[in-house]
Amino acid sequence: MNRPIAVVTGAGSGIGRAIARELSRRGHHVVVSDLDLASAEQTARELDSAEAHRLDVTEPEQSLDLARGVRDTHGRLDAWISNAGISKMQRFVDTSPSDLRRTFAVNTEGVFYCGQAAARVMMELGRGGVIVNTASMAAKQGRVPFLADYVASKFAVMGLTQAMAFELAPHGIRVNAVCPGFVATPMQERELAWEAELRGVSPEEVQRLWVNDTPLGRLQTPEDVASAVAFLVSADAAFITGESLSVNGGAYMD
Repeated sequence: MNRPIAVVTGAGSGIGRAIARELSRRGHHVVVSDLDLASAEQTARELDSAEAHRLDVTEPEQSLDLARGVRDTHGRLDAWISNAGISKMQRFVDTSPSDLRRTFAVNTEGVFYCGQAAARVMMELGRGGVIVNTASMAAKQGRVPFLADYVASKFAVMGLTQAMAFELAPHGIRVNAVCPGFVATPMQERELAWEAELRGVSPEEVQRLWVNDTPLGRLQTPEDVASAVAFLVSADAAFITGESLSVNGGAYMD
């Protein structure tokens, strides 16, 4: 296949689906993966050149099997976007050990395992490649209410991104992250309801707070994030590695 090959995790909905669409629009064959295979298949059907796979990012063998399967089928693996993630809003003192473990299992360990799988196959192929991790505005500041475990997991992703970039650079593999802000996705709808309940206000009031915190004056779309990911994957970012790119309309500036 002449098309570059990109794997996107958590691509059954939200930001992941938008990333898959954008990479497809720019000429990639997209390997759409998600814990929910039906959602992955729905995304794949929307794209010019794609395939769907079920992937539980907390199971390292599954990520490695997927990466090797892509290599064996297509003879290449050009980009891997580790986007799968979860959140659950609650007060710090109410966060249970099981919730903490689950958040880190998906948001941090999943990125670690997927990065290992992608890097191993890219190194075997000897063609270099690009890995992009989805972090968060919450990876750069702790001033985020009711998401202490999520904040900690995403801070870890930002540090991991730098460590991966440093070690993999000699192999021609670039590693970066994107840090979205208030993105209009199904996950955000859940967070609006959770935060509204915790604050004792309406979801509409919480949404107004989020927009007011964003200098560009709107909630961002999944497509805003997807365009940034596509840039990091492209040759235009050929000398960028180890960065965590803020894509949040100015809600957090660094």
